[in-house]
Amino acid sequence: MTDTTHEASGLGPVQIRKILELLPHRYPFLLIDRVLDYKVGTQLTALKNVTMNEPFFQGHFPENPVMPGVLVLEALAQAGALLISLSLQDKNDDSLFIFTGIDKARFRRPVGPGDQLILNCWDIRHRRNFYKMTCDARVDGQLVAEASLAAALVSRDDL
Repeated sequence: MTDTTHEASGLGPVQIRKILELLPHRYPFLLIDRVLDYKVGTQLTALKNVTMNEPFFQGHFPENPVMPGVLVLEALAQAGALLISLSLQDKNDDSLFIFTGIDKARFRRPVGPGDQLILNCWDIRHRRNFYKMTCDARVDGQLVAEASLAAALVSRDDL
């Protein structure tokens, strides 16, 4: 399968190869399978297929597997990092997005094996290298989590 090419308008899907170029995360911590759609600087919709093979289900909870809420937030943060990365023309390859804050986080229902987690980020705001956005996660159209997230773009040398 080949990567989808994007025009300057920035609408369309993003395949896993491009996601791996933009995010430093790898298995088992890469929580985005595909970007379904995005608009530069405005919004992004991504997909996470939740399977029984996820390593966290071994301990959370084996008899009634539930995706930890903190990992739903991490998936949203990764989607937000993708939105910012896809929106920046001059992003330096030696920089990373560091998750710096969560506000107004709410969990509405559990996420389990077999669910398709749809991750939405929008209302992006920034000042210098600091970014804020609104995000939500849905399964079958139902809201499962929502939050306002913040991140900073930093040089890898500063870590």
